[in-house]
Parts: sequence; C-alpha cells; structure tokens
Amino acid sequence: MMDPENREHPTPEEPEVTESAADATPGEGTLPEADIADTAADAAAASQTHAQESGAPEASEAPETAPEPSAEEKLTALLAERTDDLQRISAEYANYRKRVAQERQATIDQATSNAVQKFLPVFDDLDLAEQHGDLAEGPLKAFAGKLTGILTDLKVTAFGEKGDEFNPEIHEAVQDLSSGDEKRLGVVLRKGYMIGDRLLRTAMVIIDDVEDIEDAKTDEE
Repeated sequence: MMDPENREHPTPEEPEVTESAADATPGEGTLPEADIADTAADAAAASQTHAQESGAPEASEAPETAPEPSAEEKLTALLAERTDDLQRISAEYANYRKRVAQERQATIDQATSNAVQKFLPVFDDLDLAEQHGDLAEGPLKAFAGKLTGILTDLKVTAFGEKGDEFNPEIHEAVQDLSSGDEKRLGVVLRKGYMIGDRLLRTAMVIIDDVEDIEDAKTDEE
C-alpha cells in the first residue's frame, strides 16, 4: 500500500498545438486597417453622390441669408405704411361726411314735404278765390302773395294748366273726352304740386282733344 504523501502528483496535460493554430498570425479574422479606410471612403463617396442626385444641399453649403435692411430703408417702409393708413382713413371719413349730409338733406326734404302737404287744401281755396276774382284786392290778396312767396322759397311749384300735354305719372284723369292719339288737359279740376323733383300731389284733370281745346281758347278770346 502506497503512502499518500509519497504519491507523485500528476502533471496537467499541455494542450496540443495544431499546425493551423501555430501558423495563424495575430489579427487574423479581422479586416485590415487599409481595407477599413477604403470602405469608409467608398461609403462617403456613395452618400455624397446620392445627395447630389436627389437635389439635397451639401452639408458644407450654408443657406444664404437676406441682407439686413438699413435704417433709412426701414424708415422709408414705415413712412409708406403710415401714409397708406392716413389716406384710407381720410377716404373713409370723406365718405362718412357725404353719407351723413345726404341723410340730413333727405330728412329735411321729407319734413318739408310733410308740412307743405298740410297746406295744400289752403292753396286749393286760394286758387278758387282767384278764379272768382276774390284776390284782385283786399287783405286776402296780400295773404295770398305772402303764401306764394313762402312756397317759392321752399321750391314748391304748381303744375297743371289747360292745354298741357297729358302725363299719366303726374296727372290724374277723371274723364277722357279725347278721340285722337294726342291727349291734352281740357279742364283742370285741381292743381298738382311738386317740391323740387319730388311729387307732392297729382293734378286732377279732364282729357280733351287738341282741336277742341284750341276752339275753346278762341271762343274765350
């Protein structure tokens, strides 16, 4: 029986070195540095070519910036802007004044028309009095003269005289005695009145032929 202390320790077996491992050089299995540089250069060239074909700007090219306007150019632009604003405001104010003036005048004309229409029956009575000779003298003549002056100042005019051409827009015919195409006023039953270009009241008339009217005038003479 062997003594454990005197037993020889077995030596570990050394790994066998094969010819392939022995012949291998350091760095085998990886790309050489020269090949890596060539590959990177090729990739960069290919990327640049693709960017040029697609129209994309190169990274080295910086975008162009517009030059900063000078102080004089800024002041000129500001002055032009303020001038346009002033012209626009002036035009708006002129239109406003014109519109207000037209509305004020329309209100005055309407009020005057309403007031004059209240006196139309008085004018009719004065016309009848004149036809009967009551305005030849006396206080009534003075009154009629003053009232006629007021109507003239207000631009009120009477229309509707015997022999005038018939106009259906301003004449109201109660009877038509004419037989021809040309119609005239034979008898004026009530005068019409206008204030400026505005019609206050139509004239009430009887239509007759021109020949009959001329014959009537001759008989009166």
